[in-house]
Amino acid sequence: MAVRAPRGPFDVWAPRPQRVRLFCDDEAGGSVIEMQRGDDGWWTPAEPLPPAAEHGHVDYGYLLDDDPEPRPDPRSRRQPDGVHGLSRRERATYEWQDAAWTGRQLAGSVIYELHLGTFTPEGTLDAAIGRLDHLLDIGVDLVELMPVNAFNGTHNWGYDGVGWYAVHEEYGGPDAYRRFVDACHAKGLGVVQDVVHNHLGPSGNYLPLFGPYLKDGRNTWGDLVNLDGEGSAEVRRYLLDNARMWFEELHVDALRLDAVHALSDTSEVHLLEQMAVETATLSAQVRRPLTLIAESDLNDTLLVKPREAGGYGLDAQWSDDFHHAVHVALSGETAGYYADFEPLEALAKVCERGFFHDGTWSSFRERDHGQPVDTARMPAWRLVVTNQNHDQIGNRARGDRLAEHLDDDQLACAALLTLTAPFTPMLFMGEEWAASSPFQFFTSHPEPELGRATAEGRIAEFEKMGWDPAEVPDPQDPETFLRSKLDWSELTEGRHAVVLDCYRRLARLRRDLEQLTDPDFATVSCSVDGRLFTMRRGDLVVLVNAGETEVSVDVDAHEVLFETPSGVELDDGLLTIPPHAGALLG
Repeated sequence: MAVRAPRGPFDVWAPRPQRVRLFCDDEAGGSVIEMQRGDDGWWTPAEPLPPAAEHGHVDYGYLLDDDPEPRPDPRSRRQPDGVHGLSRRERATYEWQDAAWTGRQLAGSVIYELHLGTFTPEGTLDAAIGRLDHLLDIGVDLVELMPVNAFNGTHNWGYDGVGWYAVHEEYGGPDAYRRFVDACHAKGLGVVQDVVHNHLGPSGNYLPLFGPYLKDGRNTWGDLVNLDGEGSAEVRRYLLDNARMWFEELHVDALRLDAVHALSDTSEVHLLEQMAVETATLSAQVRRPLTLIAESDLNDTLLVKPREAGGYGLDAQWSDDFHHAVHVALSGETAGYYADFEPLEALAKVCERGFFHDGTWSSFRERDHGQPVDTARMPAWRLVVTNQNHDQIGNRARGDRLAEHLDDDQLACAALLTLTAPFTPMLFMGEEWAASSPFQFFTSHPEPELGRATAEGRIAEFEKMGWDPAEVPDPQDPETFLRSKLDWSELTEGRHAVVLDCYRRLARLRRDLEQLTDPDFATVSCSVDGRLFTMRRGDLVVLVNAGETEVSVDVDAHEVLFETPSGVELDDGLLTIPPHAGALLG
């Protein structure tokens, strides 16, 4: 990544105020140091720093013009008293233990998405370390953390962050994050960090006081980030340096870039392309894979097309079409954006061609949507797929999981399809044991008016869709957060143990059978006969009976490598599959 000339630890970009002073907290009530402005809008201390700031650690902030309240550093690595409090600079004392770590490539890997606050009862990074062996047991290669950057309040999903460089204190802060990454690397697990660069949260965003970080216009979640207007060069640098921080200072292996379709950028070189170039440069320097995964609603592989072929050069992107097709096939739900996926042939198209909407009419959007995937050239692993994730569960009115609606065979079929398709599979915490806890939308805004507006807005949104307001959980109610925590005591009981065993068996097969990680679309062939779905992966055959009656089919396979809990019967080339059941044959 490109690196600017070295700057002092307290230098700050603030082209808007006419006067900037550095406030350093100390026992005497605080020291105020005048700062001098450069021609580029960067300010640097014009007076000697107090000893604690020069050599040790100190809490500090910036006094802008006549504002009597010091504001936190836009690049603060730590906010011990929350996003409204002073920033903290600490002497680096952490000793990394991962010098032997050579990284984890995305191709062939399984990702596991988790929310730190609900993954364990304690809701901390250190507590999550104690569950890493479980992830290894189900074949996980990369652990993806939902956003951990500093936000106001004690808990939320993390997409309302305003301290993009700081790790949320409730999770343990930056050193706990380093311990978590170290522990993952020691066990052979890579770390993916979900980052949000397309908007800032509603509370604690002081960036506009410093400079033109935002521009006119809004996306779904807030004001647009200024990527192409006056002053945007430094704003872009702010985002690019943030990406570098996660890779370089915190040793993560990949970034998941939230909703990149909401990045408004008309620059000659799009921010994403610039980030891809700089990430590749840093990867060469540190000699391990560094991966960029985009979440995009556009169904356009321009994002992952190599730069030499005219694309942005990111490594991978999400494909929600796979989720929609699997969800509809197994649940029968066809409301809203699920409507177009009602035919089982939709699942066949997604598995063979990557997207369902690849220039086709989207009834939900009321327009043509998407672009075709170049299946002859693009490896399928560049598409990350799920049968559940934080969005597809948490953005339902009640945060209900598939386990609430599907039987054990159907849940096993969801795992079978996700882990045998040619894409990069991602699991969502708890799905592997049919967790009974929902994953609901929760917030903890300290400001009563903001909390009330959030709750009322969400209830009104679902009321328009026909939901009884009484059924929509209040995101501000602490119980909404608490009921979303995983119950780890379930793993060895009843259906939870049954489903977990399916994930373990499929994990072993995915590691042992090279056909299941072959990313060539040409090796995938699908067919539909009534409610029977068949997918061939080379000489392997995946069959799922999505119907309500038993089916029998002639197969050219020799043995059943995996079957869902109700089992199947293979007799002299005739396979009998119960309703909702499935199998992998070889």
